[in-house]
Amino acid sequence: MEKQKTLISWSTGKDAAWTCLQLAQDPTIEVVGIFCSVNALYQRTAVHSVRIELLQRQAAAMNLPLDVIEIPYPCSNIEYEAIMDAFVEQAKQRKVVNFAYGDLFLADIKNYRVNNLVGTGINAIFPLWELDTQQLANDMVAGGQKAMVTCVDPRRLSADFVGKVFDSAFIASLPEGIDPCGENGEFHTFVFDSPLFSKPIDIKTGELNSEGHYTWIDLELVG
Repeated sequence: MEKQKTLISWSTGKDAAWTCLQLAQDPTIEVVGIFCSVNALYQRTAVHSVRIELLQRQAAAMNLPLDVIEIPYPCSNIEYEAIMDAFVEQAKQRKVVNFAYGDLFLADIKNYRVNNLVGTGINAIFPLWELDTQQLANDMVAGGQKAMVTCVDPRRLSADFVGKVFDSAFIASLPEGIDPCGENGEFHTFVFDSPLFSKPIDIKTGELNSEGHYTWIDLELVG
């Protein structure tokens, strides 16, 4: 049976990386690349605010093609959807049949992704959907995936957590009511090592910044 060509929606964070790892082990799936939307003005990933060169280093470490989808800033919903529609058409030309997402339990986001692909010939798949997030967080750490917390929503989680490594100690230190995977937007991460990586990505932390609802730290490559 021919494997299903699949692109991973990539955020640079732990859930996307774990999704990629799970699908890489699925005999029915062929992961043919990752795609990530990037703020065209600042050349950083959306939400996570990670420099594009770190995103590129992740793709290189996994030996996977990377599609960078540049989004203007500011950007209306109409503009965004037109850009994504064009990308879907490009993916279809490459015989892609699945877009895979690392969403865990937010039904409105899942429905948005599914509805945007209705009638395109590409399916939205969610390998981590409704997994227990405490167990999932523990599995990521035990499975050798390493990530750093790049930003938090200080309305939900103290900025003191920015720059910490997502490990067992971090998970245990989370206050009551905070999802262990940060699925409610409490925090976001950057994966610097994974079983899929040919080698770890050496990073260092820079300035702490606040913008909108997030406090985030600037990550830089070492060397």
